[in-house]
Amino acid sequence: MRQAATVEKVVATPAALELIEQLKGLHGPGLMFHQSGGCCDNSAANCYLLGELTIGGGDVYLGQIGGCPFYIGTAQYQTWKHTQLIIDVIEGTGGTFSLEGPLGRAFHTRSRVFTDEELAALQLEGAG
Repeated sequence: MRQAATVEKVVATPAALELIEQLKGLHGPGLMFHQSGGCCDNSAANCYLLGELTIGGGDVYLGQIGGCPFYIGTAQYQTWKHTQLIIDVIEGTGGTFSLEGPLGRAFHTRSRVFTDEELAALQLEGAG
C-alpha cells in the first residue's frame, strides 16, 4: 500500500532558494524565517539569523524552505491555514529587519488554497 505524500504548508520558488543560498554564504547556514503579520512589513516572509527572533507559544512551525525553519504567528495561521504559502523573490526592499534587504531583493509571500484532498491529508496528519 502506497503512503500519501506529506502536504507542504510552505514551499519556495527556485529564485527564493537561490537567495537563501546567497544569504547562507553571507551569514552562515543558521537562518530562519517568520511570516510577518502585516503593518510595516506588508506580510513579508522575513529572514533572520537562527535565534535572532524568539519563537514561542504564539508561533506555528510550518516546515522548512532551503533547510531553514519557517514560522508564522498563531493568529495569522488561523487565517491562512487553508493555504500553502509560496515564498518567492521580488526586486526592492522587504521587511525592515530581514537579511536580504541590503541586496535589493525581498522575499514575497504568495499563497494558493489547498485542494480538498490536501486539506483531508492535513487533518489526518493532525495539522489542519
